[in-house]
Amino acid sequence: MKSIIFAAGLALTLSFPAYAADDTAGKGEMKRVCHPKKDKDGKEVKDKAGKVVEECKEIKVRKKLEATEIPPPKDKK
Repeated sequence: MKSIIFAAGLALTLSFPAYAADDTAGKGEMKRVCHPKKDKDGKEVKDKAGKVVEECKEIKVRKKLEATEIPPPKDKK
């Protein structure tokens, strides 16, 4: 009996695709953010041309979800 349940469970898990294998999982709208690079003293670092060096990175933009209003509790007597 245990072997039948094990075989059925194994067949079901192999027939459905895994969520982690989805190519769109974890991907969203990405945004590039740049900030001026600073040294230990807090001064901006400049390159040979005199331009301020920037540190850039990609961040994920999260969308805010709108919530529904919670009705006030009814008075209990």
